[in-house]
Amino acid sequence: MRHVRRRVVRRVTRLTAVAGLVLGGAMVTQAAMAGETPGAPATLRSTARPAAADKGSELVARLGTSRTAGSWINAEGRPVVAVTDEKAAAEVRQAGAEAKLVRHSMNELKAATATLRAAPRVPGTAWVMDYRNNRVIVQADSTVSAADWSRMTKVANRIGTFVHMQRTKGTFTTRLNGAQAMLSTGGRCSAGFNVTDGQRDFILTAGHCGPTGSIWFADGQGGQELGRTVKSSFPGGDFSLVQYTSGGAGQGAEIVAIGGGRGVRITGAADPVVGQRVFRSGSTTGLRTGEVTGLNATVNYPEGTVTGLIQTTVCAESGDSGGPLFSEGIALGVTSGGSGDCTTGGTTFFQPVTKALAALDVKLIVAPPQQDTGTSSGSSSEETPQSAVAPDAASPGSSAPVTGGTGSTTLLSRLSDPSNVGPGLMVIAGSLIVLVAARWIRTEQERKAYQRYYSATWG
Repeated sequence: MRHVRRRVVRRVTRLTAVAGLVLGGAMVTQAAMAGETPGAPATLRSTARPAAADKGSELVARLGTSRTAGSWINAEGRPVVAVTDEKAAAEVRQAGAEAKLVRHSMNELKAATATLRAAPRVPGTAWVMDYRNNRVIVQADSTVSAADWSRMTKVANRIGTFVHMQRTKGTFTTRLNGAQAMLSTGGRCSAGFNVTDGQRDFILTAGHCGPTGSIWFADGQGGQELGRTVKSSFPGGDFSLVQYTSGGAGQGAEIVAIGGGRGVRITGAADPVVGQRVFRSGSTTGLRTGEVTGLNATVNYPEGTVTGLIQTTVCAESGDSGGPLFSEGIALGVTSGGSGDCTTGGTTFFQPVTKALAALDVKLIVAPPQQDTGTSSGSSSEETPQSAVAPDAASPGSSAPVTGGTGSTTLLSRLSDPSNVGPGLMVIAGSLIVLVAARWIRTEQERKAYQRYYSATWG
């Protein structure tokens, strides 16, 4: 009996630690990261720009939107700028970037998206400017009827041949349900990044996760309150602030968990660039990677239209909503929604972090300088060139250990320590542990069935 009880203790302790790590696979709460090795306090920093992306953006700004049509990073990590005339191309090359002559300017691409936005709204559609192919891509999921698709095609034809119509599998959903990390009466969601206004700390997550006033818990029984949603934007944008009940995020707030007891130190925030390799961590599917394929995307979710999103090839599933998008330790976005799953692949959209921080008037909590990795929380953009390398060589960022130092883990360790309790209490503790393990196993089975159902629904 004793060796059985010990195995149960070890299993439940391990499962409890894992549950602490997957708070969205993302933000680090005072409970989930209480065991992080003490060090220098986290610092505040709102922006950090990639060097290659900066060069492309600077050239676009200098030449103007009538002579350019966006920029991106090629396979070698060099900036590429789409230009409409040879003189502009020469200026781009002289600046050390690659030039690509295109037919349609940014002004034309923006006019096309404005026309699409002015047309009658069709839930299940999305569009984005495809810089690399100098076109606007309009997507429609499986819920869009043939009649609506025909009407949108007519609108696109009136705009011009550079508007490309594309059917997609599955449906565009905001993917609220299925996470274990943050739970409220309205559903479940993943957390994103820890932020602060200088006096109080918050969780930055997706706006569709819950309206203002939603109360969030770290457990399904409502015994561990995380905080309350104090600001929310959805539709229009897709971001919200959950204020910590305790007032502070605690030690390790600058780390996002990626599984396996490891995390990534966040050192700043920036806007991504097309072609950049990015990483997403979520409580359902863990760490995933993909590529940025478009910016300023518009998605017509069933609940409403969201604009200004990042479009990627990173997969996501139910419960990953609100989780963080990052690359080389730089925060880029929080998961909004998409189509497909991590078995067949799909498209996922993200709310840009920089826009959310500006709208909410908060700053990201980031890591202090790390001498061993060379990363710095106070460095200039030239010192954190996460896009100056080839996309294939990009990494999530500087690694950091994380532990699931939750209150329940501490209780379990005390109950199972013979030096702290008598034999009678050990029997009681063992019985409680068996009950907890049985409850977790049953809940896990239900969660997996729930996840399979929704995955099949999207796919």
